[in-house]
Order: sequence, then structure tokens, then C-alpha cells
Amino acid sequence: MNTDFDIIIVGGGAAGFFTAINIAEKNKHLKVAILERGKEVLSKVRISGGGRCNVTHACFIPNDLVKFYPRGEKELRGPFHQFCSGDTIEWFENHGVPLKIEEDGRMFPESNSSQTIIDCFTDNVHKLGIQVLTGQSVQSLFQTEEFWKVETNKETFACKKLIISAGSNPKVWEMLSELGHSIIPPVPSLFTFNIKDPRIKDLMGLSAFASVKVKGSKLSASGPLLITHWGMSGPGILRLSAWGARELADKNYQFALLVNWLNDLDFEEVIDVLKKLKEEHTKKTIVKKSPFEFPNRLWESLVLASGITEETKWADLSKKQINQLAEQLTNGVFQVNGKSTFKEEFVTAGGVDLKEINFKTMESKLLPNLYLAGEVLNIDAITGGFNFQNAWTGGFIISEAI
Repeated sequence: MNTDFDIIIVGGGAAGFFTAINIAEKNKHLKVAILERGKEVLSKVRISGGGRCNVTHACFIPNDLVKFYPRGEKELRGPFHQFCSGDTIEWFENHGVPLKIEEDGRMFPESNSSQTIIDCFTDNVHKLGIQVLTGQSVQSLFQTEEFWKVETNKETFACKKLIISAGSNPKVWEMLSELGHSIIPPVPSLFTFNIKDPRIKDLMGLSAFASVKVKGSKLSASGPLLITHWGMSGPGILRLSAWGARELADKNYQFALLVNWLNDLDFEEVIDVLKKLKEEHTKKTIVKKSPFEFPNRLWESLVLASGITEETKWADLSKKQINQLAEQLTNGVFQVNGKSTFKEEFVTAGGVDLKEINFKTMESKLLPNLYLAGEVLNIDAITGGFNFQNAWTGGFIISEAI
């Protein structure tokens, strides 16, 4: 087998395939190969979005889109002006994959199957003559004056330009570190909170729009909060976990979480509401019906946690009980002891230091003819198609530069 190529891409995932196809489409004379260490390519694409593949997000303004990236916000502004979510939609439509927007802004193939994306990539790679070599675990990278040498467990390859899109692969990070790049140590970014608390013990599956805050820090977020059998999840919690990835790792995932179940109402406002309810519903039992827009079972649990019995009527509510209930509603303290991975979407914060990358080309500032795309960089986003958008944008910019 000829092991000399113009372009070698390490990593057969979303970023690798997208980069390869865009390069080959723009310059059909280039010999391009993708090296993948596993037996399968595009395995993360397959499981993404519950097997439907959340391709991108319907946020079309670069300055708004960057706000979904806890790491990479500043650096991605320029790249998103070059290739944004609208360009992604157009690219996939031009390649026979129409996308659709869901209510929350997430975008999926109309087929509702990640296989459509995989078929699109594998068909185009085949059509363009890109070689996809599986079972090729890279052992070392070496640069001479004229080319890059890539040694795998099977053979040694040479190429003029090398692209690394190997995701959060510690071995690849180690090789890049040996070549002089700084690696920000990885920590989990999207995770849910383990909480054992009698107030939520039997409320699995209930959801409320809440704001959450880590006690003693500036970390806060808001959004739907889902009660699970291990604690708390949902977009609000995942947002907090992404923005707090480093700080929460430093706390060893042991911290107090403050929950405002009413999101935008504060303690004083809730006191006023409760006093009004006391006047208007004198004969009604408090526990019976939630006066707020969240589930009755959650209301019941918070009422009982405030030292109010199941029989207590609104008229009998004491000042102390009103204060305790307002506190439970707007400032409930929940002890977090550990974390759980969010579905299969294991995203890490960490990777190659962004200061060492030229974001006009995605080329390394330290090593000429080395380009990086996707999660190998210290870029990550919240859930909703944003991590894929980073992969598509990086791949497109590399193809333009090459």
C-alpha cells in the first residue's frame, strides 16, 4: 500500500470526515487519507441526539452563537463569521440531507436518523477517493523539513499537511504535548448532579423551570430542571455543569446548590404572593394545589419541608411558616455529592491551548502544516448541536486554508 499522502487526517469522527470531504471537493488532485484507531468510524455521530444526530442549532448570528461555548467563546467569533449554522444547513441540503428545526432550536436530519449523516459522509468519501483506514492507532508524530511522518501500530505514513481531529484522545494530546503544544488538562463538562434529599426522593420525572446557583460562587444558570432517581438533570443543570466544569472539578463535585423553583421571583416577592393567598383562600388546604406553575407533587413536598402539615389551611399559616415556605421556594439548599455522565454525550473541557492556534486557518502557531479541528482543542459547548457546529466550522476553515 502507498503510504504517502498530501493530507492525512487523524480521527474518523465528525470533524475528520467533514474536513476531508471539504478539502477533496475543493482540490480533487490531493491524495487524502483518514486514519481511525477503532474498527468503526463516526461512532459518536451514531449515538448523538439519541441516535438522531443533533447536527446543529438554529442560532444564525455568530455573536449569539458563541455564547453557548463556555470555552471557545472569544476564539470562535471570527470562524463563525466564515461558516455558521446557516452554512451547515445549506451544506447538508446540497449533499442530499435536508435538516429540520425542533421547538427548542435543535436541528436534526428530516429522516430522524443519524445513519443519514453517516451515509452522506461515507458515500462522499468513497466518491471523492478519500482513503479511510481503520484499526490505525497512531503511536508517534514526527515533523521533518518537508513532511510529517505518522507512525501507527501497522505502518508509517508520510504527508505534506497533517490534521488532528481525534477528539478527547489523551494519547494524541500527549503526542501534541511532546511536540510543544500546551494541553489544558481535561475535566468532564456536561454532567448531572447526584443529590439524595427527602424533598425530591419520590419526584422522579418531574420538571420545573428553575434558576440554580452554586453556593459561595458566581456560578448560576436557569432553564428546565429535571428531577431524576439520582438527583437533578435537565438543561438548567447541564448549563451550570458546562460553565462550572473547572470550578466544580476543583470542588470534587461536593457543593451546596441553591434552587429557586420560581426562577424569576425573589424571596420578598414570594412573601407578598403567599400573604395574598392567605387572605384569598382562607378555608382551602395549602398542600392541595400549587398556586405556581410547577407540579402539585413538588409543591406538596416543599410545603411539608417548610414545617406545614397536610391539614393546615391558608388562614392558619403563621408568619414563620410563610418565611420558611418562601425560602424553600426561592432558595432551597441541596447538597450535591458527585456527578453522573449525561446520557452517552461525554463532553470534556480541556485540550490544546487556544492561544496556540491561528483561528483564521485553524493551523498550529507552533508547528507549520499542522491543523486542529473539533474537541482536540480546548473548546466545548452545552448540549444542543453546538459541539458539532464547532467541528463543521473548524473543518470548513481548514479546507479553505489548504
